[in-house]
Amino acid sequence: MGNGAEEDYNFVFKVVLIGESGVGKTNLLSRFTRNEFNHDSRTTIGVEFSTRTVLLGTAAVKAQIWDTAGLERYRAITSAYYRGAVGALLVFDLTKHQTYTVVERWLKELYDHAEATIVVMLVGNKSDLNHAREVPTDEARMFAENNGLLFIETSALDSTNVELAFETVLKEIFTKVSKQRQNNTRANAVTLGSAQPGQEQGSEEKKACCISL
Repeated sequence: MGNGAEEDYNFVFKVVLIGESGVGKTNLLSRFTRNEFNHDSRTTIGVEFSTRTVLLGTAAVKAQIWDTAGLERYRAITSAYYRGAVGALLVFDLTKHQTYTVVERWLKELYDHAEATIVVMLVGNKSDLNHAREVPTDEARMFAENNGLLFIETSALDSTNVELAFETVLKEIFTKVSKQRQNNTRANAVTLGSAQPGQEQGSEEKKACCISL
């Protein structure tokens, strides 16, 4: 039983939350990982991340979800925050158009620091405040399509689409990783035909941590 913890999951995927301060990143994180919502959600201070393990088919995937922790207010997010990330949720507040107008800048910063193959979802949060909407759904969806992003609208307050948002990103990452591993296996079969099967590869398969796609 000593190594039981190591067998709890097959993959670790690092997913980062980015976007302006106050758009609801921390509550999206807490809703997904702990099913909690804090009405008095003060700006997060200091880097923090939470984890949750989800089952994708027969594979257990540990999502390691990082919050910007208030540093976005000072434009102080470092490249270390993005390092190793294979997924990102770019969040804006659909009741504040200003948080949407800077999405392009956030996207540029993400691609400047992360792998080009990172899976990115544009998230319009606070859909429960539809009466105060300033960003039309079609406008945001069109931007996402034009930039090769996934798109969804969520409410961390009433849980709408929060599970779906994270699980869609994780499934997309998992699909990419699976394809990459199949391609690597084929390449190894050609170049390393004499290697004994199942030795080192077995341990790699058990825990492929923070894979760069």
